[in-house]
Amino acid sequence: MFESLFGSSMKTQMVAPEKALAGRDQPVLPVARPHTVLGTSITGPWPEGTRVLYLAMGCFWGAEEIFWQVPGVISTAVGYMGGTTPNPTYEEVCTARTGHTETALVAYDPSVVSEEELLKIFWERHDPTQGYRQGNDVGTQYRSAVYWTTPEQEAAVRETEARYQKVLTARGLDPITTEVAPAEGRTFYYAEDYHQQYLDKNPNGYRCHATTGIPFPDAA
Repeated sequence: MFESLFGSSMKTQMVAPEKALAGRDQPVLPVARPHTVLGTSITGPWPEGTRVLYLAMGCFWGAEEIFWQVPGVISTAVGYMGGTTPNPTYEEVCTARTGHTETALVAYDPSVVSEEELLKIFWERHDPTQGYRQGNDVGTQYRSAVYWTTPEQEAAVRETEARYQKVLTARGLDPITTEVAPAEGRTFYYAEDYHQQYLDKNPNGYRCHATTGIPFPDAA
């Protein structure tokens, strides 16, 4: 529907902040409730020492499902991040007029799973060279992105990106287009409740399978 209203060319152009939708003051996720798989809070607070990393890799349903299965992950949630519009709805994000990308929040215990292990999964399980799309999903809301919350995460993001780029370049692939930036100054807006753990509620639901097919390399 939104494709016909706004056109595919607009969906692959980042909206200027002054032209973004106004949004709203109130969040679209009205009530916090436990994660349907892990049983933990999807909004926190979480145990002391928990770290949070925000990962965007196309449709957030499949991204969230991947990470809630990782040992050491305490909770996951889906939302919108990286844009301008406050408290956007899913329909608004789909117009490409919010600047947000579909994002998975990953809260984890770093004593059990490392940043590198999470980022290995991130780089391998989508195609970070596709710009404003993942597979058949086209639009700025499907762009690849990593938003870190600690210096350790930033160091891991930059090192793993450079390491993976070397392998991709050697195989003739395009440069990585992933947006890498601090989460500070960027709000994660929780998506509507029906999106949270969607693939647990709908096991046969849609999953984006875009990938380079190239394994992430081990450290030298």
